[in-house]
Amino acid sequence: MAVISPSVAFPFFVDFRRPELLVNNTINLYLTTEPGVTVGIWHTVPSSKGAEAQGKDQRWYEEALADAHPVIIYLHGNGGTR
Repeated sequence: MAVISPSVAFPFFVDFRRPELLVNNTINLYLTTEPGVTVGIWHTVPSSKGAEAQGKDQRWYEEALADAHPVIIYLHGNGGTR
């Protein structure tokens, strides 16, 4: 049995809006999936693009999603923390 509490963020004291502090080549984005529903996501580029990603802004990461490489969506299922 699993108990999920969306009001408890774990790990504690981590700013999930700043993933670049935790994970290389990663930015925070938001997607509106339907009216009134916004989902926070992280976009991480592969290590082969790591050097190119240094110092880039959100637009660069969004454009990187349109290249020929596959996109892997990982849904970890932990409420409240992404």
